[in-house]
Amino acid sequence: MTQIHDQNSAILEALINCEDQVWQALVRGDPVADAAALDDDFLGVYPDGFAQKSDHVAQLENGPTVRDYTLGDVRVLVLGDDHAVLSYRAEYRRYRQDAVEVMFISSIWRRKGAGWINVFSQDTPWAEESPP
Repeated sequence: MTQIHDQNSAILEALINCEDQVWQALVRGDPVADAAALDDDFLGVYPDGFAQKSDHVAQLENGPTVRDYTLGDVRVLVLGDDHAVLSYRAEYRRYRQDAVEVMFISSIWRRKGAGWINVFSQDTPWAEESPP
């Protein structure tokens, strides 16, 4: 279940739904849905380096990469009329693995037509010695 800690509810709810679509694409192994959620100039900053849209989509070539997930401690920071940052804590298990991993993720979304598109994402692993 997603826990919400922000009062900007309309944008927050929309961005949680958008972010959930990305996670669902990872669970289903759906590169088409993943590509649809990412801007052509998407930039990802991950523990193993930088990624473009093509890199993010390519991870699904062999099917699902995530078994299940939970998004929590969700918050939004509006950056202007057409941009916002969604930040949250993700607990997830990779496909065919039992270990739960934790990441703190911030994604920048830009309004596109009637919806939103992901232009940037940064994943920071939880350091087990720090408070959760």
